[in-house]
Amino acid sequence: MRLTPPQSEIFCNPSRFRNCVAGRRFGKTHLSVTELLKAATSGKNKNCWYVAPTYGAAKEIAWDMLIHTIPDEYIVKSNESSLTLRLINGSVISLKGAEKPNNLRGRALNFVVLDEFADMRPEAWYEVIRPSLSDRQGSALFIGTPKGRNHFYDLWAKGIDGADEWASFQYTTLDGGNVSESEIDQARSDLDERTFNQEYCAEFVTYAGLIYYNFERASSVVKFEDDGGVLHIGMDFNTDPMSAVVAQRKGNTLICIDEIVIYGSNTDEMAKEIHQRYPNRQVIIYPDPAARQRKTSAGGRTDLSILNNSGFMTKAKKAHPLVRDRINAVNSRLKSGDGERHLFFTEKCKQAIKSLERQTYKEGTSQPNKDDGYDHMNDALGYMTEYLFPVKTDYQIEQPTRWT
Repeated sequence: MRLTPPQSEIFCNPSRFRNCVAGRRFGKTHLSVTELLKAATSGKNKNCWYVAPTYGAAKEIAWDMLIHTIPDEYIVKSNESSLTLRLINGSVISLKGAEKPNNLRGRALNFVVLDEFADMRPEAWYEVIRPSLSDRQGSALFIGTPKGRNHFYDLWAKGIDGADEWASFQYTTLDGGNVSESEIDQARSDLDERTFNQEYCAEFVTYAGLIYYNFERASSVVKFEDDGGVLHIGMDFNTDPMSAVVAQRKGNTLICIDEIVIYGSNTDEMAKEIHQRYPNRQVIIYPDPAARQRKTSAGGRTDLSILNNSGFMTKAKKAHPLVRDRINAVNSRLKSGDGERHLFFTEKCKQAIKSLERQTYKEGTSQPNKDDGYDHMNDALGYMTEYLFPVKTDYQIEQPTRWT
C-alpha cells in the first residue's frame, strides 16, 4: 500500500507504542489499515484490533477500506456482522467500539489501533487494552485529532519526553497531502482560530476555562428589529427547563432575537408558547436529534412528531453531532479565524448571553460542566448553529491501491 512520507515515518518507526497526532483528512484510516495488515501478516495466529470510539464508527470508518484493500486470496473468512476478518495464516483482524470498555476484556492482543483516542474514555486503554497486550508483548498505535490536553495529550507527551518504548508524531492536514492549500485557507477563514489550530494544525489547544471564548458582549450583543421574516429556532428538550433560542438568518449571519425558557414543561407547551409569541409566522425548528425517539409528553408521541403536528418545519440530523463539533460551530460563528463575526444576540436573549459568558469545562477536563444549568440554552443554540453551519467537511480521498 502506498504511504506518504509522513505516514512512512510512523510506519517504519520501531517503537512499541506510537502516537500520531494529525489534522483532519491526514490519511489516518489509510495508515491504520496498513498497520493492521503489517501486524496480521507478520506471523501466524496474530490477534489485531482496530478500535474506534463506537462500534458504528469502526464499521463506517474502516470496514470497507479493509475489505477492498486486502487481496481476496489472503482472506479465509469475513464476517460483517461481527466485523472480523480471518486470514490464511490464522491471524484475525477485528473492528471494535470503545463505548463500553468492559466488553473489550478477555482477549490477548498482538497489535491494536486506537483511532480518535481523544474521544474514548481513558480506562479503555489503561484498564482493558493495555493489560491485553502484556502476555504477547503487543504494540499499539494511537491516532487522531487533538481534543484539548486530555488523556491523548498525556500519552503523546510520553513520546515527546522520550519515555522508553514510546514515540510521538505530529502532522498538519496540509502535511497529509490529501487536502489542497486553497481548501485549508478557506477553512482558516471559516473557523475560529482555536478550532482551526486544533482541527487542521493538530495543536493541543488548552480548553481550560470558558467554553465559548469568542463571545464578547460588546461585539456580540446588538440592536435588531424583528422584520417578520422566517424564524429559526434551536431547541433543547430537557424538561426543567425546556429551552429554545429564536433567530433570524441574514445570509451567513444569525441574529438571535428572543429565547424561551419554561420550567417543568413539555413539548406541547413549548409549541403553544411559540404560536402565542409568533402567530402566523414561518418557523423552522432545529431540535435535539433525540427528538426522533424522545417523549416528553403523554400519549406515546415523539417530540419531533409533536412539533411537526403543530405546523412547524423541523430539521434534525439522524444522529447527534459530537459535542465538540457543536461547540466549534458556535465559536466559529461568534468569531472566525479571520476575525469576522456571524452570530449575534439582542438584549432579550438574557439566558443565552449569561450561558455563553459563564459555561466552563469541568476542571482539568475537556467536558462541559452541566452542574450550573448553563448547558440547556447553549445546547439549543448548538443544535441550530451546527446544522446550519457545520464545521466538518467531507473531502473526497483517493482510494488506496490494492496489494499485489
